[in-house]
Amino acid sequence: MAQDLRKMFREERCKEDYQLSHGHETRFLERLDRDLPKRKGKSYTRYMIAASIALCVGIATYLFFAKPEALPSTTTVVQQDVKKEDAKLSLGALSPELQKVETYYTANINYELSKLDVSIANKEVVDGYMDQLGALDEEYQSLNNDLNVYGPNDDTIAALIQNLQLRLQLLQKLKAKLNQLKSSKNEQESVTI
Repeated sequence: MAQDLRKMFREERCKEDYQLSHGHETRFLERLDRDLPKRKGKSYTRYMIAASIALCVGIATYLFFAKPEALPSTTTVVQQDVKKEDAKLSLGALSPELQKVETYYTANINYELSKLDVSIANKEVVDGYMDQLGALDEEYQSLNNDLNVYGPNDDTIAALIQNLQLRLQLLQKLKAKLNQLKSSKNEQESVTI
């Protein structure tokens, strides 16, 4: 019987041609527009905000975990000390205050070394001072060994700090000597002219 009803409705639909009244479709569409809210186009603002946040988080994560680029290394007396001390106890490893002191002196020593103007005329003077710096470096290594063998004590810590101070003073004297040589050379050139 269910098939008969389907068949019957199909036949009825084919027989009669249903016509909507005049203007029915336009009235229906107007009523739809009035009663239903207009559909806005899809707004991608939320997606853009989410994408920019994800991008910022990604960049911040990359910068946080990225390794800093290696700076070109120059061979100096102080940098050789740092390489040898990596596996051992050093002055900076004892306390944050001593680390600040050691960092201050090593940074200033490296700065003074980088500012040196070495030429053929002053090479002998610079070599003499570098030999003295080498001797101070050996003494510093010996003091570091004492620090590792006997443990930290006030005398060793004071000697390490004094060694760093002496190295910095020696470099400042070298700088003054080079300036003196340069000015005397300039005076000699001006006298001969």
